[in-house]
Amino acid sequence: MEFPSELKYHKEHTWVKIDGDVATIGITDYAQDQLGEVLFVDLPEVGDSITQGETFGSIESAKVSSDLYAPVSGEIIEVNEALEDEPELVNSSPYEDGWIIKVKVSDPDEAENLLDSGAYEKTLE
Repeated sequence: MEFPSELKYHKEHTWVKIDGDVATIGITDYAQDQLGEVLFVDLPEVGDSITQGETFGSIESAKVSSDLYAPVSGEIIEVNEALEDEPELVNSSPYEDGWIIKVKVSDPDEAENLLDSGAYEKTLE
């Protein structure tokens, strides 16, 4: 499994890539593997606010429905509309094409509460 070192990870299996004040958020390779084939992603609305550690949507597979947890707080500025027609992008490309939302970060210091790739990988042992 892959856990890119340039990303930060939430213990509830979401990742975040922060570029300036914009955070791109998705689920980890481990999470997509555990879910199996993703059938549906419940996307929030642009303009919604999310709070670190709270749910912002859900993801459904043939096996289970699982909540999505926000790794950072902020306002949603973009959702990955490709997931409406191709939710399986989360499986095939969890860190690239399968991203879920982009957020304007409200508190950059929250990233300090997240795990680096090595610490996240240790939580899976």
